[in-house]
Amino acid sequence: MNTKELIDEAISLPVEERAVVADSILKSLNKPDNDLDRKWGLIAKRRLAELRTGDVQAVPGNEVFEKIWKRFSK
Repeated sequence: MNTKELIDEAISLPVEERAVVADSILKSLNKPDNDLDRKWGLIAKRRLAELRTGDVQAVPGNEVFEKIWKRFSK
């Protein structure tokens, strides 16, 4: 089976199975790093707690992207 045939076969699968195939392929490219995943999980939990307590204020996504576009469109 060549690459095109493999892709065609994968695309013909139900969406749930395609997701499993895509996830498996991505994991093979970027091996999971449990220590790094744990650290990111801790950061995410801390940041969520900061939002919930009001220690930090969320910035709407459209404002963030507007600033980015202004900065990089020069």
